[in-house]
Amino acid sequence: MTTLSALSCFLLLGTTIQHASSFQSAQYTSSCINQINVHPSNQIRTSSSSLNGWVQGSDGEWAWKEDDPTSAAAVASSTTATLSPDDISAQATPFLPAGEFRPKQSLGQNYLRDGNTVAKIVKAFVTDATSTLGMNKEEGNDEDVLRQTDLRAVELGPGAGALTDVLLPALGANNLQCIEIDQRSVELLTNKHPTLRVQHEDVLQVDYPSLARDEGGPLSIIGNLPYYITSQILFALADASHTDAVRSATVTMQWEVGKRIVAPTRTKDYGILSVVFQLYADCNIHFKIPPTVFYPQPKVDSALIGLHFLGPAQLRQRLGGVNPSDLRKVVTSTFQQRRKTVRNGLKPLAATVFDGDKDKVQEFLNGSPLPLPQSVLDARDAGDAFALSQELPSDWQKKRPEELTSGQFVELTRMLYGPKEGEDWDEEGLLATKVWRKLKHGAN
Repeated sequence: MTTLSALSCFLLLGTTIQHASSFQSAQYTSSCINQINVHPSNQIRTSSSSLNGWVQGSDGEWAWKEDDPTSAAAVASSTTATLSPDDISAQATPFLPAGEFRPKQSLGQNYLRDGNTVAKIVKAFVTDATSTLGMNKEEGNDEDVLRQTDLRAVELGPGAGALTDVLLPALGANNLQCIEIDQRSVELLTNKHPTLRVQHEDVLQVDYPSLARDEGGPLSIIGNLPYYITSQILFALADASHTDAVRSATVTMQWEVGKRIVAPTRTKDYGILSVVFQLYADCNIHFKIPPTVFYPQPKVDSALIGLHFLGPAQLRQRLGGVNPSDLRKVVTSTFQQRRKTVRNGLKPLAATVFDGDKDKVQEFLNGSPLPLPQSVLDARDAGDAFALSQELPSDWQKKRPEELTSGQFVELTRMLYGPKEGEDWDEEGLLATKVWRKLKHGAN
């Protein structure tokens, strides 16, 4: 079996880990995600405006005031045939291309510049993809390997290509594509890897179901997410899992956000992200990433998170006929008033659902949990941990939102909106619409 050991001689280029930087100003708004069109050869001309290491150019763009002191020229890469999680090893320190890249504040860019961290991220990605897509055995070899054709990798925000330079030789150009908003990165990666597919696109607008159809199956996502749009990217991936368009995601984010995704109930970190992603996926924190591996250094720690999406069949089993759109209303209504009891937090929503009928509202607020659906009972009999924690407590009205599990929120939604059944109930179409993603983001 061919491994990545031959890659150890190659320099890795810095990747754009697009975090919200330590620089804070009125310039930092939602317009940060708008596409830019800056040629790599353009030089930053400093003006009198500067703050904390960032310098404002004549075009109004804020850029880091100096090149990475370890800048280097780009190098090309070769290709291997197969990939196994154990093939990834520590590589040389990634370098930024001299004279071409300075981090942009508007994109929250912090470049990865540590070879060990690059290796750990790629190895975690291979592990996540392997877990969700399965493994094959090469002819004449009993060892499990991940073939190129098994993995449809999509890298979000490749930047200068540290991760790309490891992924491309391992997977081949047919099995990897990148989504990048920074025109400088698009040009750099295209010039360095002529066969690499790089889409110049806003990551918030990616149509994952369409992309999966074009690629021939579920996608495996890897990327470094901007702090200020992390949640929206994650919600887009959750919606994409409705159609099995995305099966795994290995992504960086702010440490505090990562803790919320995996937080247990009855903790201050437990919230909407916890409920949604513990329903939709198996979640884990691979490791913490210190600020010192980035250039320039952010002031907060980061985390590498692995999400193994369940896919539509198992998600329907957990939902048991509950519409995810209804679940969203229940979850957001309660957590927007997380200091209140669930009963008080749901009063306004219940009034809307029952068209202001006070008797029906009180009947719901004083009601007992409904029997669990058969799909959940079957899962409980099989020992499924999620299903075993899905039964709503009899005193649910007195609980606060952070005391209810994801499964209990599903049952609470069933109580409020009623069980969906009968001839008009389209369970297959239940997951076909956009639920968690903002309407203005993407087509799906």
